[in-house]
Amino acid sequence: MSESRLEPGRLGPFVDGYRAWLLERGYASGSVEHELRFLSMLGRWMVAEDLAVAQLDGDVILAFVEAHSAQGSVPSVIARGSRSLLIYLRELGVVSPERGDAVTPLGELIEDYRAWLVGERGLAPLTVARYVALAARFLGERVSAVDELGVLDLSGEQVTAFLLRECERLSVDSAKGKVGELRSLLRFLFVRGLIELALGDAVPPVAGWRDTGIPRSVPPADVEQLIASCDRSTLDGARDAAIVLLLARLGVRSIEVARLELADLDWRAGELLVRGKGGREDRLPLLDDVGGALAEYLAVRGRHESRRVFLTLRAPTRPIRPDLVGDVVRRACHQAGVAQITPHRLRHALASEMLAQGASLQDISQVLRHQHLSTTTIYAKVDLGRLRQVALPWPGAER
Repeated sequence: MSESRLEPGRLGPFVDGYRAWLLERGYASGSVEHELRFLSMLGRWMVAEDLAVAQLDGDVILAFVEAHSAQGSVPSVIARGSRSLLIYLRELGVVSPERGDAVTPLGELIEDYRAWLVGERGLAPLTVARYVALAARFLGERVSAVDELGVLDLSGEQVTAFLLRECERLSVDSAKGKVGELRSLLRFLFVRGLIELALGDAVPPVAGWRDTGIPRSVPPADVEQLIASCDRSTLDGARDAAIVLLLARLGVRSIEVARLELADLDWRAGELLVRGKGGREDRLPLLDDVGGALAEYLAVRGRHESRRVFLTLRAPTRPIRPDLVGDVVRRACHQAGVAQITPHRLRHALASEMLAQGASLQDISQVLRHQHLSTTTIYAKVDLGRLRQVALPWPGAER
């Protein structure tokens, strides 16, 4: 796997678009890979520095270079410059224009679209970045002197042609993401009255079977070993135990663990507020072992100005990022001597164990906070006992 594909951090949503943009301008393949390596290094550094994409400018680039210079060397991937990346991001409207640059009508439309995604749809920042990147690319191809917004005479045929070009180099899952991004833009344009037809319904779906696999669970004994492997007498062990228990007992997601705030812990009511996808908030029971682990961690953590529950261990102390949750689980696996797993597989393990104990799919759906019951039906595949009861015998064979 090339370095350009390794953890591009804050700039991850722009990898595919930036590659296409560079190739369209005649960059050689080696130069494209160089630019994408720079993008990945910068994106990871921005995550570490807690910088948003909108804050990126020449001063941030300079600080990035100086940070690497302080380490004793400046990699050639940085030294060769970064102006093309800033130009690309400014064309998308995701970073501020240079002083003296005029804001184009398309740039204003893209900014309006961004505000709509955040205010009306409640999408996460990285999701907004992906949607905005595709919108700027799609409309930017159509802009002309007589069509400053790229929306005149827009037809379903043109929409399909763009989507086919985009999907040529993508996997099925990535192509499905592009379909969603394009539909969102077309619905926005229709709502704003910029196009006469609701072309969002004209975007063709991507062929591909859903839920063809079986959820990869974890043996209950391994889950208990993970929990027991954390030394709660230490700060890091107490924190890790609380995180693993949240994943294993309540099925929360990594980003939900990172978002957890002190005010979300209702000790009197025995409840936990979980801030999920799309601004959704749910209350889950604060189970005894989960609550006990959280109390132990907070006792050794001490006071801090941040209201987030989970903080980093090394200075400067600050709220953890979602990817650190995966590091915690990997460390627990190593300590427990079990096979490496991801946080999401603990979510699968909870669902599978609930099913084995006789819980209904409706119960599992409520615990995992799925928006649709159809998402939960994949767990029916792991209940082999019940499947055998309803399976029809193979023709000519005894059951």
